[in-house]
Amino acid sequence: MTLPLEDVFPRPSVVGIVNVTPDSFSDGGLFLDADAAIAQGHRLRGAGAALVDVGGESTRPGSEGTELDEELQRVLPVVEALAGEFPVSIDTSKAEVARRSLALGAVMVNDVTALRGDPELAGVVAESEAYLCLMHMLGDPRTMQVDPHYDDVVADVASFLEARLEAAVSAGIPEERICLDPGIGFGKTVRHNLELLGHLEELVALGRPVMIGASRKRFLGRILGGADALTGPVSAGVATSVLAYERGASLFRVHDVQEHVEALVAVRAVEGAAG
Repeated sequence: MTLPLEDVFPRPSVVGIVNVTPDSFSDGGLFLDADAAIAQGHRLRGAGAALVDVGGESTRPGSEGTELDEELQRVLPVVEALAGEFPVSIDTSKAEVARRSLALGAVMVNDVTALRGDPELAGVVAESEAYLCLMHMLGDPRTMQVDPHYDDVVADVASFLEARLEAAVSAGIPEERICLDPGIGFGKTVRHNLELLGHLEELVALGRPVMIGASRKRFLGRILGGADALTGPVSAGVATSVLAYERGASLFRVHDVQEHVEALVAVRAVEGAAG
């Protein structure tokens, strides 16, 4: 029997990012070669990542997507090499990529479409013992940053995630295997991102672990005065993760694992001394 996600990845757990892509917003092309991606996975694990998230399709604003065969070619050698040594998740919305990655030992499917992108994906996850991350995204990567609008971003995202959680459970995926991600930067303005992070307890109240992926996002550069910034600094990402942890977040999907691990260990130490 699979343990609940929060028992395997207790808070705070840092999730290291390996983008096996030519066009991801922060590190596109650096790890497109399988050997480079595998080496990066080992580095992230050595720096303290509880889970290494491997993705072969960029979801940066404006991206056009990746064909199935190309995505499989990118990620499967990396998953195969890493999954036998430590926990690996597959960042995909395609059922076949998930199916083959899980067969190679991946333990989680990280789906930016929250099971809306491929009608077969829910069944693949349900038939396995895999964990699942459901993320909120407004529209798709091509259109998500074109004038995003919400009546109330916190309430709207919470309602969406609650509905997708119910859909996943209805498809046969046990609730205890699922975590939720508000999709920082996915169809949100700077203000939307800040409001979500400032009211994170409303998402935590849904009862499932919450993952935050703010690492290097452009809104961090823009709140620091870079009106046209496309990425944000490590320092701002670490600060955001610490604040998100204090508001109840459990998992932190980041590029810079060591800095986040050290900061979260320090926060835990202060908590321990205080209480």
